[in-house]
Amino acid sequence: MLNFYKNKNILVTGGSGFVGSNLISSLLKVDANIFTTSFKNKPIINDKKITNYQCDLRNLDNCRKVCKDIDYLFMCAANTSGAKIMEKSPLDHLTPNINMNLNMLEAAYENNVKKFLFISSNTVYPDTDQPVKEQDVNNDFYEKYYIVAWMKRFTEIVCDIYSNKIKSPMNTIIIRPGNLYGPNDKFDWEKSKAIPAILRRAIEKQNPLEIWGDGSDIKDYLYIDDFIEAILLAMEKIDTFQVLNIASGKPVSLRQVIKSILELADFNEAELIFDKSKPTMIPKRIINISLAKEKLNWHPKIELSEGLRNTIDWYKQKYKYNQPEDI
Repeated sequence: MLNFYKNKNILVTGGSGFVGSNLISSLLKVDANIFTTSFKNKPIINDKKITNYQCDLRNLDNCRKVCKDIDYLFMCAANTSGAKIMEKSPLDHLTPNINMNLNMLEAAYENNVKKFLFISSNTVYPDTDQPVKEQDVNNDFYEKYYIVAWMKRFTEIVCDIYSNKIKSPMNTIIIRPGNLYGPNDKFDWEKSKAIPAILRRAIEKQNPLEIWGDGSDIKDYLYIDDFIEAILLAMEKIDTFQVLNIASGKPVSLRQVIKSILELADFNEAELIFDKSKPTMIPKRIINISLAKEKLNWHPKIELSEGLRNTIDWYKQKYKYNQPEDI
């Protein structure tokens, strides 16, 4: 991996976000020429090796500017949120994300970018009890995911067009992640997802501790470091159009996650209140990662308990003197 990225021009859109900031941290270790974009939020990582463009990717000219002389592009920029916004204001995910995705694909193609990696979502899969494989997409989505899933799926189809339906193709790679967690995630109450929200409540010793839903949800949680390793390998090793699930491959119930968080936060005495009236998402999502193991020679290394401990330690240090809403 070191030799592949050394002295290459790498663009990470969404450099001030969760995935983007963690990706940048890894790229700094391999001597890449790093270019990033940010929108309203300031970059999390500041280093003289990084060139950041503060711009709006809904503007095509901005996209053309940031793609100039880029070798490899990681499309991490996205308008994301937790269950509340996804349920109450799903259109927030539609037009801004589609505009950004299409603009960046067009600009990357015009600038002869060698590879374009798009971070999609496991929301594109149907509601099923079986571990979903890459070929299981049938455009039948869980109802609450309908808008965000179609946004991601539409962009996947456009990636396929750029790779397979034109005379001079651009190589695109589609990544469908599990439920990611770890340092630099969103921990503010408005946008945080399940693990960040519960982790913060546990650290702050909120008692009773409120849980949205009944805690029976089964998901695939993947620590961010494992995810970053996988997408770096995908960019290096995949030279044709490819869709890959990147997840832990280990389903776990939300109640198990809660139990681990309370133990690690030394808050076993917490009284749990399960609020079934609050917005929740798909009750079960299991993900098959055999193709990623085969194509990338990759497997997740960080167990849930270790990842949660790392995240708690990071949170306590990061927000020692302030709150997530203050930054």
